[in-house]
Amino acid sequence: MAEEIHAEMVANVWKVVVSDGDTVEDGDTLVILESMKMEIPVVAESDGVVTIKVAEGDVVQEGDLVAVID
Repeated sequence: MAEEIHAEMVANVWKVVVSDGDTVEDGDTLVILESMKMEIPVVAESDGVVTIKVAEGDVVQEGDLVAVID
């Protein structure tokens, strides 16, 4: 079953750490968001193959889909 990872706050996508199709483990950093000069890592919450739904420079709103792990 696919797991969706959502943004927890309004932020800029500062860096995408993994690529589509990469295998990730629980706790791996997927994306780093930047808000008010703070870097906020978005981490995998399960093991699987990741699909990234954002790009560096995007602005995400609270609740926006960041990645899916199958």
